[in-house]
Amino acid sequence: MVRRIIWSKNALSDRIQILDYWYKRIGTKTYSEKLDKELRQAVRNLRHFPKMGRQLEDTEIRFLVVDYYQIFYKCTDSEIRILHLWDSRRNPDELIIEG
Repeated sequence: MVRRIIWSKNALSDRIQILDYWYKRIGTKTYSEKLDKELRQAVRNLRHFPKMGRQLEDTEIRFLVVDYYQIFYKCTDSEIRILHLWDSRRNPDELIIEG
């Protein structure tokens, strides 16, 4: 079953901030474009393998690791909601996932 993918406002904002950070840090779009392609491909794979990511304890939220980034998402029969993108090198105490 093909599920619809919905990006939350938080996830879209996270994605823009991550890609912008790398653009400013390196001074070229090359790495940002590569990373964006990897993140988008991982999300597309969730359509066919929605339980591919690990499940957070006591929640319906799952996460998938791509390079240093974690993609937090929630599945239903009809959709996959991307909740948050998180750089795992950041302080985990700052992570707040709203599902």
